[in-house]
Amino acid sequence: MSDQSAAIDDNDGQSRLATLRALYSIRDDDLEKIHSYGDIVVPQLDKFVALFYGWLRNQPDFDVFFPDEATLAHVQNMSRRYWNDFFRHDLDDVYLRQCDRIGETHARIGLPLTIYFAAMHRSLKLFTEDLYDNSLTSEDYLSAMQAVTKRVHLDTSLVVDTYARITNEAMGAQSRTLMEMSTPVTQIWQDVLFLPIVGIVDSKRAQEIMNAALTKIAETQSRAFIMDISGVAVVDTAVANYLIKVTKATRLMGCECTISGLSPAIAQTIVELGIDVGKVTTTATMQDALVDVFNRLGLNFGGNP
Repeated sequence: MSDQSAAIDDNDGQSRLATLRALYSIRDDDLEKIHSYGDIVVPQLDKFVALFYGWLRNQPDFDVFFPDEATLAHVQNMSRRYWNDFFRHDLDDVYLRQCDRIGETHARIGLPLTIYFAAMHRSLKLFTEDLYDNSLTSEDYLSAMQAVTKRVHLDTSLVVDTYARITNEAMGAQSRTLMEMSTPVTQIWQDVLFLPIVGIVDSKRAQEIMNAALTKIAETQSRAFIMDISGVAVVDTAVANYLIKVTKATRLMGCECTISGLSPAIAQTIVELGIDVGKVTTTATMQDALVDVFNRLGLNFGGNP
């Protein structure tokens, strides 16, 4: 990483830190109170781990996330380090990145956020009640609890934000995969491509269909493209216009598109909607489309696929 890039990252981190501190009203004296309270509870982290994981064992799916003692011991050590840093470490960019990593880990293992919220609530109770030794005045204790609570809320927000980002990225990747699976353009014969469309066609899916078709045409240099719409749930003005755009785009690449699976009801709908199909070739069945394409290209069934 260059010095300039490092400086930009540092500036971004400082800006993010300042925003979070302002959002949760965390002042320097709050951090001092957290560090001082850490003198009371950090020496009791082993007791905290015993109490916390005793509670966690009674929660649903405990065995799913902690299938063996080695995994449990590893996570317990991570918990000790996290809470030690919580009470001892400065609230800086390094600490923020640690919270981000926790959110990423929780998202990748699929830990429900409800369990995470409950775990943070339980941890706060243990540190502020069960492990407190009554060594502070009432005023100092209340002030320390307010500071600790604000930082718990800040940490929770960081973890949840990262969790949501990772989850949304995963859902987006799944959506793209499903979209690709829903537009399987296949070369069924020499110079002939075929795409069966099933379900609902909206603007996003229509764009995916066009991209998939044009990409395959460029790869194979095919001269005919059959798009079967017998499985399309609804054909309205928007759907029809989408399909016509696909045929025009393929024609610009030197590939003629035939729309098959046009039922009488769909044909009547298109007429009633007044949609101009122009030079679009349509057939009632895929068999009719194949016959038309083979005759147009001078192909025979003895050719190479």
